[in-house]
Amino acid sequence: MRATYVGGRSTAGLARDHHVSRGAIRTAVADLMPEHTDNRQDPPAPETAVTLDMPGKVADFLRAAELEPAERAALDQGVTVRRGQGYTLHVPAAPSVHRQLLGRCQPLDAPAAIPAQHKARREYANRVSTLIAPWPERHS
Repeated sequence: MRATYVGGRSTAGLARDHHVSRGAIRTAVADLMPEHTDNRQDPPAPETAVTLDMPGKVADFLRAAELEPAERAALDQGVTVRRGQGYTLHVPAAPSVHRQLLGRCQPLDAPAAIPAQHKARREYANRVSTLIAPWPERHS
């Protein structure tokens, strides 16, 4: 099998010849010839954008703050929806950007913050935590 594999025979062809799965062939090659295995890691999957409602008080605070380009772009792409006296901003962004934005509005959680801003930050934090669960760690 070694000579055939090194000679250029495909994993699928070897699997057919030996009536085993391709995974079994890959395992055998890894065990018998570790220098011929592919040690490259798969690139991480790109995060898909999630649209969350951000209270206007949080959006106003973040617009006045210094933000990273990705965070600023997410706010700029947001769609404003009027709600009674205030508004809500529909923000399409990757989950990591929503987490960063939530971290940036941490001062709204301080005891000296205006109660309405504190409540708005808490609402956004709830939306981020319920819709965007933390990514599970990969164990190899």
